[in-house]
Amino acid sequence: MPEILDDKSEHFIPFILERLEAHSKKHAGEANPPPFFLGLNGVQGAGKTTLVTTLRHTLSLPPHSLPTAIVSIDDLYLPHTQLKQLAASHPSNPLIQHRGEPSTHDIPLATSVFSSLHVGLPTKIPQFDKSKFNGRGDRVDESTWETVNVDLQKKIRLVVFEGWCVGFRALGEEGVRKKWEETKTQLASGSYHGRLAHNRLEDLLFIDKALAQYDVLTNQLDALVHIDAEDTQFVYQWRLDQEITLRIAKGSGMTDEQVFDFVNGYYPAYELYTEVLRAGVFGAGSGRQLRLVVGRDRKVTEVIRL
Repeated sequence: MPEILDDKSEHFIPFILERLEAHSKKHAGEANPPPFFLGLNGVQGAGKTTLVTTLRHTLSLPPHSLPTAIVSIDDLYLPHTQLKQLAASHPSNPLIQHRGEPSTHDIPLATSVFSSLHVGLPTKIPQFDKSKFNGRGDRVDESTWETVNVDLQKKIRLVVFEGWCVGFRALGEEGVRKKWEETKTQLASGSYHGRLAHNRLEDLLFIDKALAQYDVLTNQLDALVHIDAEDTQFVYQWRLDQEITLRIAKGSGMTDEQVFDFVNGYYPAYELYTEVLRAGVFGAGSGRQLRLVVGRDRKVTEVIRL
């Protein structure tokens, strides 16, 4: 896999420090101020993990010394048995036959974790093992989850909520139908290269209805960083690069064909919700969102403050 050079922190870190300062001023004098909740969205393989690692390391050191908790949406999937039940209850919907799309995450669990972190209580951070059940994955036993806010001297002050669909907002039936019909027209003209048009409208509406429940998390974010791609089609090669690295390291993994099928399951959501994310999930001019656009080589080509 090509090396992901960190040319994002120079934009990302100053933005976060500025928002943290505003957050501290807002809650000055409070006996139990809430932590700062940061959302981080990035298409698969764009360098999100590298950025999270850099952020946590940088902010944990002086002069910042900020205890940080990382909550990944990939660790909030339903347990294996519930994922199987969801797929079986909608056998004709290909979008939920494996984990990934909205509806496959445990929103009550996520809400509980957010609420506990918000008031500074000892909190267990969920974990999900993607390697279990031949790659289908399953939740790790709760007894092994990391617990934060146990040491009052290291009370969490920054929560990073990261994932491929963090910040996505539901469009509603009319919005989904409009986008779906547009892609159907493009498909008929031979100018279409996405996946949205290859899905049934009712299956897309099922995902959109589930996504509306994620607002309870998005609405708690104090800021959002979006690692965007000049072309979302880059995700196919980026995800393939990741799998090649995994095959070398583990000796096994998905075939190239399986990787493309895997990304196909996610891609309709990129087509539906990226436009709204690019416009700003907090509304235009809030100053609370940073969009870093990257090229095929994952290097930043444009920086936009929303």
